[in-house]
Amino acid sequence: MEATYRLIISCPDRVGIVAKVGQFVASHGGWIVEANHYADPISGWFFMRHCIKASSLPFGIEVLREQFAAIAAEFEMDWAISDSEVPKKVVLLASKDSHCLVDLLYRWHSGELKCDIPCVISNHQDLRSLVEWHGIPFFHVPMDKNNKQHHFQRVSALIAEHQADAVVLARYMQILPADVCAQYEGRIINIHHSFLPSFAGAKPYHQAAQRGVKLIGATCHYVTQDLDAGPIIDQDVMRISHRDSVEDMVRQGKDVEKMVLSRGVRLHLEDRVLRHGNKTIVF
Repeated sequence: MEATYRLIISCPDRVGIVAKVGQFVASHGGWIVEANHYADPISGWFFMRHCIKASSLPFGIEVLREQFAAIAAEFEMDWAISDSEVPKKVVLLASKDSHCLVDLLYRWHSGELKCDIPCVISNHQDLRSLVEWHGIPFFHVPMDKNNKQHHFQRVSALIAEHQADAVVLARYMQILPADVCAQYEGRIINIHHSFLPSFAGAKPYHQAAQRGVKLIGATCHYVTQDLDAGPIIDQDVMRISHRDSVEDMVRQGKDVEKMVLSRGVRLHLEDRVLRHGNKTIVF
């Protein structure tokens, strides 16, 4: 596909936003190839995502940002412009379970997920050969249960060293400390193996079995300092019955988990997720 500049906007809703942005793009000969708008009637907030054909503009992305800044200030916008041809750097964190990591690596290897994966970090050695087969550096950072601080300091240093634009927890079975969550707010993506807000925390399939639920699911969300309570990006469910054991639920749930995580990561990479408080608008 031809390169585009993605213009992402959120601001207080008022008359004239779409017209002003459209006029600005058209005045420079810009060609909008995709446009999404949403006005939230409850919060009074407006959200926009425009894709502008890069070749249609007489200047590059830096000049585009400079030119657009005045409009952004006028409408009190939170905004960003990204280049679809510049892949985001995504650091993956994992533990022992491989299904989500395998799926992401396959989609990256096949070109389905357009990003760079500078490294994979794990608190176990189990997935090293899998990761290195893909030609990606693997960092084993052991976890001392009596002193977890050293582990998280090293993980944080590796994320910074590799200049991550996003961090994906591919069934990384550790709770990130508050300072890391704050530092990468809106850029850490997790998969939780239940349909949140139901069954947060550990062993959700066991909790679901005890309640006799008929649907199990998975939730892709941004990580915040509140456990399993961050803004939700994507969810899905699978029907089960009383005949399914916990082991059956875990096995079937893995399929839902990897699909939901890959969809959520793709949406993030394409700048389709706009956060507002603890909610998301997904274009």
